[in-house]
Amino acid sequence: MERLLSVDEVAEFLGIPVATLYQWRHKGAGPDAYRVGRHLRYEPAAVRAWLDEHLAGHHGPH
Repeated sequence: MERLLSVDEVAEFLGIPVATLYQWRHKGAGPDAYRVGRHLRYEPAAVRAWLDEHLAGHHGPH
């Protein structure tokens, strides 16, 4: 079983501010997160899948 990632780890991986992840969650965008107690956690595979989808949508053929 893979370890869940923290907000800080996902923000660092994506190269974005932590606040952006919270804004995306509020808007229903970004990778899926789970609330574990008071903390958000992300499945690494879900973050990678979200990134692949996001990049495919923005870098497709012109």
